[in-house]
Amino acid sequence: MDMNEIKEIFFQECEEQLAELESGLLRLNDGDRDPETVNAVFRAVHSIKGGAGAFGLDDLVSFAHVFETTLDCVRSNKLEPTQEVLKVMLKSADVLADLTNCARDGGSVDEARSKQLIRELEALAHGTPLPGAAEAPVAKAAAKPAAAKPSPAAPAPAPAATNDQGFVPVAFSFDDFGDDAVAEPAAMPTFEISFKPNADLYRKGNEATLLLRDLSRLGEMSILCDMDSLPSLDGLNPEDAYFSWKISLRTDKGEDAIRGVFEFAEWDCELSVAELAEGEQPVAVEGDAPMQAVPFDLSILDEEHEHPLGVVEEEEQIAAGEREATITALETASNVLNLASAAAKAADAKQAPAANAASAQQAAAAGQTIRVDLDRVDRLINLVGELVINQAMLSQSVIENDANGTSSINMGLEELQQLTREIQDSVMAIRAQPVKPVFQRMARTVREIADITGKSVRLVTEGENTEVDKTVIDKLAEPLTHMIRNAVDHGLEMPEKRIALGKNPEGTVRLTAKHRSGRIIIELADDGAGINRERVRQKAIDNDLIAADANLSDEEIDNLIFHAGFSTAEKVSDLSGRGVGMDVVKRSIQALGGRINISSKPGQGSVFTMSLPLTLAVLDGMVVTVANQTLVVPLTAIVETLQPDAASIHSFGATQRLISIRNSFCPLVDVGRILNFRATQANPVEGVALLVESEGGGQRALMVDAIQGQRQVVIKSLEANYTHVPGIAAATILGDGRVALILDVDAVVAASRGQPLRLESALSAVG
Repeated sequence: MDMNEIKEIFFQECEEQLAELESGLLRLNDGDRDPETVNAVFRAVHSIKGGAGAFGLDDLVSFAHVFETTLDCVRSNKLEPTQEVLKVMLKSADVLADLTNCARDGGSVDEARSKQLIRELEALAHGTPLPGAAEAPVAKAAAKPAAAKPSPAAPAPAPAATNDQGFVPVAFSFDDFGDDAVAEPAAMPTFEISFKPNADLYRKGNEATLLLRDLSRLGEMSILCDMDSLPSLDGLNPEDAYFSWKISLRTDKGEDAIRGVFEFAEWDCELSVAELAEGEQPVAVEGDAPMQAVPFDLSILDEEHEHPLGVVEEEEQIAAGEREATITALETASNVLNLASAAAKAADAKQAPAANAASAQQAAAAGQTIRVDLDRVDRLINLVGELVINQAMLSQSVIENDANGTSSINMGLEELQQLTREIQDSVMAIRAQPVKPVFQRMARTVREIADITGKSVRLVTEGENTEVDKTVIDKLAEPLTHMIRNAVDHGLEMPEKRIALGKNPEGTVRLTAKHRSGRIIIELADDGAGINRERVRQKAIDNDLIAADANLSDEEIDNLIFHAGFSTAEKVSDLSGRGVGMDVVKRSIQALGGRINISSKPGQGSVFTMSLPLTLAVLDGMVVTVANQTLVVPLTAIVETLQPDAASIHSFGATQRLISIRNSFCPLVDVGRILNFRATQANPVEGVALLVESEGGGQRALMVDAIQGQRQVVIKSLEANYTHVPGIAAATILGDGRVALILDVDAVVAASRGQPLRLESALSAVG
């Protein structure tokens, strides 16, 4: 693997870390104060910084370092994560994402914005007021009581007191570390460090003793080893960690240098670093037992193991100058660990089969993932699509030449059909991804537009784990961005106006996703003023879109905003006024085989509902015949099929007909007449009715001539290969090689309600 491949993996991991960062910050913004959430946010920035440093991405490293320092203040409870603080951090997360993208794709970021955020982050970290703010929101730390500090050069202490388990609290001093020791002036600050390793620290090859040795090189240090957690022999786990250390360090290197020693082990231990106030005494030299200044020379370790990640030999020898109490304590602990280890190995030998089975079961439960180039998945999907078409052709050929339908070839084809379907479903599951990444990107859009407009906006997301094909996800970002901009800029009122109306000054934009009838439904709702229909109508008249005396329903007026060049903004700004936006949304949704509806209540807000297919590759459909044309009706839209009789058909008006279904009436729609396949309406008794549900609500009975059967078809874009045809969603290739059109059920139902449909286009598409 060359450096470019490693770098690409780094940027892929950056995307995951940035998503985790924004997700964590949003949870904090919603009031989550779980320490693990703060740690996850800190880890994300820390990981990006570490990887960027390996590739020499200095701008990214510099910004991440300042960001990380401020997050560490939140983590150590020095900084309160207020709304003001989190607002700065969310903006910083945006800049961090921009710097990452620039490092990967080239380009530049707004340096003025980056420098401003660096100043704000530094102000938060140091507890100074933000630019333009009265004071920085710093949490007040409780003052520790002062205590008398014994002389560091204490004489040999009395024998140490033992705890109730017979173990001795052991104190170490690293004064005798040779040339590596640092002589510090008396005025140096003193840091108190609490270090408690977890079992994972040792499993990953780290060694606490080496970390302490590297720490000693920063200055004058004394340590108290706490062995109170060490259990008796029968309760000891040889793979667990029982020791912890309280450390007093006098150094001028600063807190960052101290934390740098634990950089690769920080997630596998409990670590706290605090600078003591002048005159304040560290806990490391206090306690019930007198402090023992015991020189502990670690220079006997091999040079090759000097790095904190080095593997240390199991048996370490302590220098001959150790005090007897220290030797006794360490030997006792070593004997206990060795005995427990031997007992554990004996038990493992007896329980190996069960342990191996349990280990295998855990590994299976955990699951594994691999990164695959998307082009390879696309090629696999295309090949599977061709496999489906060829399987259908082969089945059609066998059926036509085997009148009895009982040959072994026919039976083999049925098995092939089942296998093909399983392969198809498995491949499509590979491409299925949650909409969460797209929704997270919208959070940044909301923040930026809210800052520009001076509005207070909160984005609420639901159904982020709803899965849909990646091809659909990739094309959702642009229409959602336009809709978010429209909702914040046009829909929500200014805070002052909302207060006057009795509303919360903070507006809410709600973005939800859910599955319904084999499609994904995405709703964008706001609690703003709603659509001003009088204003929209007047603007449409001024732009010659409608006649002044046109009689339009509320739904028709609302849909006028989708016309190209239409805008109700009074003046052109960076956000609106040019009439570009909602028309792009409608075209983008239609290009995906979807549709969009609007529901608005004046003074209460608006809801935009998008209905999209779960995949753009295949669908299950009912193959039907209409006026000698073969069509495919999506199976997800069909509720049931009916064979009408004369008694169930009723006329309504001059041209409308109804069908009676279980004591209720449903409009009967002649598909052939709607699509202009025939000039007159067909006799319903001679056909078949398909009861369907449309996204707009309600049911319709679509009348077709006959049903050929049900099958899975491969979707081919009609718009990409021909042109957009109203009433037709896409096309497919049948088993006999013919092209069949896939019906757009909602468009046909809308046309039956009187909405215009260019019928000649549908006719020419199959003519």
